[in-house]
Amino acid sequence: MRTTLPAPGTFVLCLLFVFSSLSSSSQSITTGNGKFEFGVGVGPLFFLGDLGGNSGVGKRFVKDVNFPLTKMAKGAYVQFYAAEWLGIRAAINHGKLEGYDNIIEDKGGAERFRKDRNLQFRTDIIEAYVGVEFYPTVFLERYDGLKGKIRPYGIIGAGAFRFNPKGEYFEANGTSKWVELKPLRLEGQGMKEYADRKEYSLIQMEIPVGAGFKYFLKENFHIGLEVMHRKTFTDYIDDVSTNYIDANLFANYLTPEQSAMANQLHNRQNFVPNGPQNRPAINEQRGNPKQTDAFFSTVFRMGWRLPDWNSTSGRSTRQMRCPTYF
Repeated sequence: MRTTLPAPGTFVLCLLFVFSSLSSSSQSITTGNGKFEFGVGVGPLFFLGDLGGNSGVGKRFVKDVNFPLTKMAKGAYVQFYAAEWLGIRAAINHGKLEGYDNIIEDKGGAERFRKDRNLQFRTDIIEAYVGVEFYPTVFLERYDGLKGKIRPYGIIGAGAFRFNPKGEYFEANGTSKWVELKPLRLEGQGMKEYADRKEYSLIQMEIPVGAGFKYFLKENFHIGLEVMHRKTFTDYIDDVSTNYIDANLFANYLTPEQSAMANQLHNRQNFVPNGPQNRPAINEQRGNPKQTDAFFSTVFRMGWRLPDWNSTSGRSTRQMRCPTYF
């Protein structure tokens, strides 16, 4: 098939049509006001639980964050705008969490208990959630496009995450390896002697709550920063929650190899230089069951707003295309 170029007169008419459309639609044409958006994010992820922390009594949120243990998280999201001030986001993220009692600075105060406890863990985290974003300043805007605008927002949602805490086990030959802690039942989970301590699931629910802002570098592209806290319903992200159990019970429920691991990992005080030499008493405090674990992130985000081809501006954009002759 042969393609024939339009005659000069037709080409001139096409140009006149384009300029006319631009003039009459200059206030409505934009590629940044679509209903859908997608983006990515990366930033530090922080653990808030029984392990680690700083001097004094253990606290929640920023006071007990151990910045040397900060790990980077990354993720992607898609978003639907039910209205310009209301967005519905679906996201998936991956990161790592860690906690070490041995990094606590010993000042001779209440932190000494955690320092001597000397427990540790690390885990991968994969989360997925759906959240609702609110953009309150939209009602104060004069809509003349998105480029150059800053939009603060708040978000709240619901989701789930998967984790799998591990501890470092030292073998008799001096080598070490990271082993899964849940199967070792370090606090008696699933043992008949501790009927109130059920085995926990590695998939848990979460409520993400956060705030951030978007700055539109272009009509359809923005960058931003977001801080998001995850409230969870488990105290076992770090596999520490209640009290020490009778270590002799491990042999009744575990294989010989697992029993050796459990005896070492449920109490690591003998790894502390100049630390306590006696094993903790049965039912002595190991964790704090009154507070569930949590984590939060500070994420740099970038996103692309897709054009709405069914909108007035989208139709105007399509109409500006020149005809092709065959």
